[in-house]
Amino acid sequence: MKPYLAIGLAIVALLSAGPIAWADAETDLKAKLPEMFAKSAAHYKALDAATTPLMKGKPVNTLENGDLYLPHGWLAWKGRAEYDMHSVYWWTAGHYPGTLWYLYEATDDAFFRERATVWTEILAPIAKVENDHDVGFMMNCSYGNARRLLKTDTYDALLLKTATSLSTRFHPRLGLIRAWGPMEDKSEFTVIPDTMMNLEILEVAAGLPGGEKRFDEIARSHADVTMKNHFRPDGGCYHVLDYDRETGHVKTIRRGQGASCETAWSRGESWGIYGYAMMYRFTKDARYLAFSRKLADFAMNHTNMPADGIPYWDYGRPGEERDSSAGAIMASGLLELSQWLGPAEGAPYRAFAVKQLLALSSPDYFSEGNEIGHFLLKHGTGFKPNKLEIDTPLNYGDYYYLEALLRFRKLAKK
Repeated sequence: MKPYLAIGLAIVALLSAGPIAWADAETDLKAKLPEMFAKSAAHYKALDAATTPLMKGKPVNTLENGDLYLPHGWLAWKGRAEYDMHSVYWWTAGHYPGTLWYLYEATDDAFFRERATVWTEILAPIAKVENDHDVGFMMNCSYGNARRLLKTDTYDALLLKTATSLSTRFHPRLGLIRAWGPMEDKSEFTVIPDTMMNLEILEVAAGLPGGEKRFDEIARSHADVTMKNHFRPDGGCYHVLDYDRETGHVKTIRRGQGASCETAWSRGESWGIYGYAMMYRFTKDARYLAFSRKLADFAMNHTNMPADGIPYWDYGRPGEERDSSAGAIMASGLLELSQWLGPAEGAPYRAFAVKQLLALSSPDYFSEGNEIGHFLLKHGTGFKPNKLEIDTPLNYGDYYYLEALLRFRKLAKK
């Protein structure tokens, strides 16, 4: 599909999507911001009070003083209703403190600065982790936001150490960062689109005093090879690719968290939209901007995209569960994409993000009271093929929802 045709179709779809005219949607969302930030703040004050006593879990060998846990989600099945707490070593550990930092940014309430600092600083051991590509999620969402909002260099050494640790997962011949497993394991070399999000800490670290040029080079290399192999010609994504270490060719494609190898897992698609727009921010490489746009066109114009813009958990499974986290990530990525494209070309992407944020801010997705343990967004889907985290809140959904609202607030002020 020609880019101008995709944009035209997106605009037509937005104009005919519902009773709120496209021209009025931004006004409506802007008017809702104070309410949504206030509701979110109230939810997270209650969430923090409930989960702080659960921070210290049973001792394990990974930390000398015993393991520490952060809120990841809410379990309400088989007669249970309780917090799903995960270790500081779990990939989403940075999203809860990151959400607190965003609430501090949104409200200027010192409570969130203080609580965000407490939850952030328990993640310090992650800087030395070399067996997981998700250290970028963990440390940039927490310490990265702390550095930005507090305007301090106190955390620079930890961010630089994290980038160094992540760089050990880079295979020079393949030009890729391995997702899982020890680097010396020769049986496989798995790569997933999620890693695009972890490149941000490499770019952040490259720009810090003492940062190394190789951090940027690694990030660019991974983005380039991922762009070449991880997405179909139409822009749809695969989840797990296993590479041959010697030839650099893809040996196998795996379903992973998607429905099949032939469909597109919606959160992976959102990671790509966001990740390539982010890479353009740091590099100003036009290829990344064009690729983010291609992935966005695929998602926005997909036959199975629901009218409210919140995708099904997989684009090949219409009528099944939605994934509010995929919608929140996509909205945040689309807003950054629209900013770099400029007012005219960016308009349909910004408008689609506004539609998504209005949906996520409605009672259809935004929780009331304690129905989901004071998390914000209902209807997230984490790992349906393994029957895990289906139709549930997810801490990263809340994180990217608030990030998207903050990005919209900044754009609306211009």
